[in-house]
Amino acid sequence: MKKTIRLAVVGTGGMANAHAERFLAIPGVEICAVCDVDAGRARAYADKHAPGAVVFSDLGKMLVETRPDGLSNVTPDRFHAPLSIQALEAGVAVFCEKPLATSAVDARRMAALAAETGLPNMVNFSYRNAPAIQEAARMVREGALGRIVHVEASYLQSWLACDIWGDWRTTPAWLWRLSSSHGSLGVLGDIGVHILDFATFPVGPLARINARLKTFREIKGAEAGGYTLDANDSAVMHVEFANGALGVIHTSRWASGHANSLALRLHGTLGALRIDLDRSTTDLDICTGEDLRKPLWKTITAPPSPSTYERFVEALRSGVNDQPDFARGAEIQAALEACVASDAGGTTVSLSV
Repeated sequence: MKKTIRLAVVGTGGMANAHAERFLAIPGVEICAVCDVDAGRARAYADKHAPGAVVFSDLGKMLVETRPDGLSNVTPDRFHAPLSIQALEAGVAVFCEKPLATSAVDARRMAALAAETGLPNMVNFSYRNAPAIQEAARMVREGALGRIVHVEASYLQSWLACDIWGDWRTTPAWLWRLSSSHGSLGVLGDIGVHILDFATFPVGPLARINARLKTFREIKGAEAGGYTLDANDSAVMHVEFANGALGVIHTSRWASGHANSLALRLHGTLGALRIDLDRSTTDLDICTGEDLRKPLWKTITAPPSPSTYERFVEALRSGVNDQPDFARGAEIQAALEACVASDAGGTTVSLSV
């Protein structure tokens, strides 16, 4: 019998519910402890998901008294680094929400500490859970598309243009995402982080970025509910990959007609593929072989693949870490900072690869 995996959760906001549901769906996993600065909210979370869990308002005390196998860090972005570091230093493996940190310096520090401890570590790039992107990465890795030369990727939402997820003007859960003083890097840091991972996972790292970020304050206003609305709403990145491929990666919260849409197109010397997660998380279209001459697209279904949650639990059981790890999170954090620097200076920024 595989041992029971005892997880602790820090941060009990909205996304923490998804963490509990996904982890507890894995056989042999239990939530043994819950921590939040709001003890009442932590208690309510424990009552909902893990009635036997011990509730804390101090992470250090929780780590010492419960000694969990792993920590699920679902706190706001600015707490990802300090709390993850605290857990690693206490000898506890960490599954951290994205982005890994709010600076590349902190992200690299986290990655270095994780490597030094040898503890399992993972950042929750949740769209890795789509079997279609795992199949795309396999096809590129095995040369099915030849050399990738052109990439298109987008992540589009429209909650600033409509009330599909509620009225953002009156909801703190959305308002903080529009305010840099509340730790937000705007759409770039919130969902741009996902599409950067989604695009580079199959193709490889970026070598150069030229980015334009924009905040439409003249449309949404400068302030709402006590929040200064200064974080970027749209981001467009012109990129060059380390393999020489060119690409465009873009994201927006003003993308009318899109609730939550991720798409990727890869074009190589021997073929192409396209993924549309609005349509399917398992299907992808390919144009390869003789079909390339016509051109003719065919839809294939990717085989099942483990989720990030399952990968983390398996890493806890085996002691062998899996992707996407903290080093990957630090790589994406560096790309985010390159976008900010590029926009501020109106220049192309090079990345170390």
